[in-house]
Amino acid sequence: MSELTGRLSVFKTYKLYVGGKFPRSESGRVYEVTDSKGTWLANAPLASRKDARDAVVAARKAFGGWSGATAYNRGQILYRIAEMLEGRRDQFTAEVAAAEGLSKAKATAQVDAAIDRWVWYAGWSDKVAQIAGGTNPVAGPYFNVSAPEPTGVVAVLAPQESSFLGLVSVIAPAIVTGNTVVVAATENAPLPALSLAEVLATSDLPGGVVNILSGRTAELSAPLAAHQDVNALDLAGADDELAKDLETAAADNLKRVLRPAPASADWTADPGTGRLLAFLETKTVWHPMGV
Repeated sequence: MSELTGRLSVFKTYKLYVGGKFPRSESGRVYEVTDSKGTWLANAPLASRKDARDAVVAARKAFGGWSGATAYNRGQILYRIAEMLEGRRDQFTAEVAAAEGLSKAKATAQVDAAIDRWVWYAGWSDKVAQIAGGTNPVAGPYFNVSAPEPTGVVAVLAPQESSFLGLVSVIAPAIVTGNTVVVAATENAPLPALSLAEVLATSDLPGGVVNILSGRTAELSAPLAAHQDVNALDLAGADDELAKDLETAAADNLKRVLRPAPASADWTADPGTGRLLAFLETKTVWHPMGV
């Protein structure tokens, strides 16, 4: 209780984000989250295998509507996420500073870069087809057109060293092209990801497009890699040993796998189009021409 105001301290209860809702872990487990100096910050839900499976169900349910939305609409929603984050810059700056041991200035730069990244990917929503598809030259009385389509449900392991900017850098390119995702947040610094869920829930993003779990990366990633209804894996937050095990599990249903980012990855650098194209399939349509 504060001696000056006579009020009790109100501690925030962090929850998972699955299917547009905020459930506790079905196991009832939590784990302590501390700052870079070991000071307690909060208890985060320790998601279980059952939570991971529930998140996949939610992502699959949302896939049809999200992949069927117009590219323009998806871009507008990503831009809306940036707008919402802009209004909560101070909150995210404080959380990133505590999570990563950064000064206020450096944390602010990370948050600003994350907001800008949402805008950057929003702009690509109706343009990615121009670089990933096109009309193909063929010989005969017909023509064919190749167009990109989303892969499906993508399991994403958030980068361990960049709790917010790295997180945004792996979520945004996956969903802007029509995929839905299940995200395992940064293990030791999940609070920025769990707070991001509150922004996503109020930004016109349909429930289930992004599902965020906190907990042990190895524990959550194993069932996701082996899940028959997960179509792809982004191993940004996996070390080499874990990545090898997950790739082996993913081979069972021929998941598309994006290897881990280098330990020295600079998430502030120009992201390029690599992640935009990583989880796209190409559909080619042949059409006869009248002679």
